[in-house]
Amino acid sequence: MDRLASFGNDPFDKPPCRGCSSYLTEPYIKCAECGPSPFLLCLQCFTRGFEYKKHQSDHKYEIMTSDFPVLEPGWTAQEEMALLEAVMDCGFGNWQDVAYQMRTKTKEECESHYMKNFINNPLFSSTLLSLRKTKDSRFAEGAIPFKPTDDPPRPTFDSVLSRDMAGYMPARADFMEEFDNYAEWDLKDIDFVDDDSDILRALKLAVVDIYHSRLKERQRRKKIIRDHGLINLRKFQMLERCYPKEVQELYDVMRRFARVVGPIEHDKFIESHALEFELRREIRRLQEYRKAGIKSFCSAKVYERVKRMREDERRKRTMLCDVLQYIQDGRACQQWLSKQAAIDAGITPAVTTITVSATGRRSAPPLNLTGLPGTEKLNEREKELCQVVRLVPGAYLEYKQALLNECRRQGGLRLAQARALIKIDVNKTRKIYDFLIKEGYITKA
Repeated sequence: MDRLASFGNDPFDKPPCRGCSSYLTEPYIKCAECGPSPFLLCLQCFTRGFEYKKHQSDHKYEIMTSDFPVLEPGWTAQEEMALLEAVMDCGFGNWQDVAYQMRTKTKEECESHYMKNFINNPLFSSTLLSLRKTKDSRFAEGAIPFKPTDDPPRPTFDSVLSRDMAGYMPARADFMEEFDNYAEWDLKDIDFVDDDSDILRALKLAVVDIYHSRLKERQRRKKIIRDHGLINLRKFQMLERCYPKEVQELYDVMRRFARVVGPIEHDKFIESHALEFELRREIRRLQEYRKAGIKSFCSAKVYERVKRMREDERRKRTMLCDVLQYIQDGRACQQWLSKQAAIDAGITPAVTTITVSATGRRSAPPLNLTGLPGTEKLNEREKELCQVVRLVPGAYLEYKQALLNECRRQGGLRLAQARALIKIDVNKTRKIYDFLIKEGYITKA
């Protein structure tokens, strides 16, 4: 029997009991042999020896409970999760409300435990906070030093760099072509004279006000460009490339919001997401180690080395299986030999595609249905059809139900009607139609 962590504090987060359909409260029982979906029972149904389908009362089981210490004595796993949820709900530092939400600890206990185990824990300083930082990362407590007003380069007119800078002229702090470049045209012919009527004078003043608002918008845009350092495009692109690919995509999406906040706040926002990405990647790596049963970083290094060797061996076996399928094709064999020679030499092989021989058309390998949703609802013949047609079980079941409903409604079904009903490849539709006819699911019209 094992004591394992539960789904959460809220009983509504857990699946109901399979026996009485009541909401589960800890401790409860999980069958260790039934799966892949968890088979859970409350203590009352477990003591009665409840059995259902493949589940038998003599199966091995696990006791699911959070009533055991994790970080220090006196704090159970359930209380640890409740503390984290309370800090998330009430905010860091609001210990009075955190203690009120927990109800089992005082605010002094909550504060000291959180600071000791989640802020000042040496585990975080030795692993999570020792992540690789780029040379431009800024995590200081003070303001981020930002100098967008550095003197930009002064390229010659109509050069490549000048075009990259959108024709910016540093000596004048202007662009060759400004935003709303022809705003002055609406104003150039206006002339104020003494004999203008009140309405005409008010109309001319309105035009001047409109021109003034357009000038303000032009200045606002120029200020954003200067403050965020967007004039020197190459320098801006180099800073952007320092981030991982996922953060670069976020940087590109969030660039439009830079006009709302200042340059320092925008950089802090991007840097915080870059740190979050690094932390999430490190957490996934540590979770992989824990799942593999690794408890020390020395063992983790051995694990990584063996993992790389295993990946190399798997790639070699995959390439060998590919070439054995087309052993009659001399050109495909030559490509495989080139790949193998590159791997043996320690060079990453170029990705090439095995060409189709002139003697016949290459057939795609059968689809692997392992782990795909809906596979357990298919019989053996239907699994074989999905593998040959390369159709996921969920889509096949949807198409099958649509054809059955249409056949029931019309008293029969023609192939043309089936093709109009499911919009996929016509050859796949014919195979599905013929299979359902053969198995007796539908009848021809």
